[in-house]
Amino acid sequence: MQNKTFNLSKTDRKLAILIDPDKHTEDDLIDFAKKIDQLDPDFILIGGSLIYKSKISTSARLLQSLTKKPLVLFPGHFTQLTDHVDAVMLLSLISGRNADLLIGQHVLAAPKLKNMNAEIISTGYMLIDGGKPTSVSYMSNSQPIPRDKNDIAICTAQAGEMIGMKMIYLDAGSGALKPVPLVMVEAVSKSIDTPLIVGGGIRSIEALDEYWNAGANLVVIGNALEEKDSEIFATLTQRKSH
Repeated sequence: MQNKTFNLSKTDRKLAILIDPDKHTEDDLIDFAKKIDQLDPDFILIGGSLIYKSKISTSARLLQSLTKKPLVLFPGHFTQLTDHVDAVMLLSLISGRNADLLIGQHVLAAPKLKNMNAEIISTGYMLIDGGKPTSVSYMSNSQPIPRDKNDIAICTAQAGEMIGMKMIYLDAGSGALKPVPLVMVEAVSKSIDTPLIVGGGIRSIEALDEYWNAGANLVVIGNALEEKDSEIFATLTQRKSH
């Protein structure tokens, strides 16, 4: 086990960039990593729903050579585990009823995780309706929590906290039409003592500030940075330069 690299507390307002290696060639990934470094994020997440182990290992190794930022694996399957990361989000899909993603994948991953030189972060992962089906909802064969059901989100997050999850992650999914509702983020944040992560469909600097103000301790952005003439990239770069 490494020393703790994924430092996140209930008072933090941090930023993570999510990279999906399936969307990048090696040369493209090098350029994207340089682009990300300009933003000075607190963490870089690597993962996706459809990645093969060989590609994620190669991409993670490359990213480690290009950045000093903590690299955190965001795995969609136990075969995606790689030694070339600083930490692993051990995701339990607590919003669904798919036993394989609650414990099955974890049992298969345990022997490898036990021998990895990486921090293991048990994370209660909650899918929230983002306005359209996403890769993660399809691949996990699970229904997201409805956008207007704050009570379900609160109880689910509290249950995750009570069974020992170190983090709670509300995710509308990659490329979501609508991000997680701010009122839900605020309600969940106030109901738990565990740090809260929010991601999916976040496309503006104003939204980042709104999520931090609502109680998110880590905001994750991904697709918005990969769009041509990305507004959020330009604004974040300008903010970091001041």
